[in-house]
Amino acid sequence: MRNPALDPRLGAPRRRRARGLACALLAALWLATAWAQPGGLAPQALRAPDVPYQPTNVEVVKAMLKLAKVRRADVVYDLGCGDGRIVIAAARDRGARGVCVDIDPQRIAEARENARRAGVADRIRFLTQDLFQTDIREATVVMLFLWPKVNLDLRPKLLRELKPGARVVSHMHDMGTWQPQQTVRIAATDRERTIYLWTIPRRAKQGRS
Repeated sequence: MRNPALDPRLGAPRRRRARGLACALLAALWLATAWAQPGGLAPQALRAPDVPYQPTNVEVVKAMLKLAKVRRADVVYDLGCGDGRIVIAAARDRGARGVCVDIDPQRIAEARENARRAGVADRIRFLTQDLFQTDIREATVVMLFLWPKVNLDLRPKLLRELKPGARVVSHMHDMGTWQPQQTVRIAATDRERTIYLWTIPRRAKQGRS
């Protein structure tokens, strides 16, 4: 079949119109194909992520789970989960349940697919949410790989919403004046990494008025 946009028998104006029509048809075909895929076109993030995506080293993932003493009864939240590797490892290797939270839908799509491949998708929930807005009251363990300022901004939420005894583990960054219960340094493949552990304290009882 001859492409009318290239047909030398057509005049220049008709060829331009033909090229425009061909481009429009190709664009329509691309859109139809994209929407036909599972999940369709990837939606935009709710807002700019707080930190750039940087996957956690595998050795560090193992160390974070060990430091938090993750077990089958735990519900592990990863705030800013990226490709889901921490929660997936918690479900696959420790039998825990988990929740992947990320503001970027592309990361959540990757995490969901990775969990499916690992055979643990039924033990994980996936939330495309702003981590500052996510309800974390269910969590017994919270995993973080954020930035210092984000950790500090998040600290009041952690202390307010998490139950006493819940564990918080942060890769690389501390919580300012909130002293960690334990600090561990890991000789990862790229460079030494530091992880911190905190346990949510019991709340002081309010006196009667």
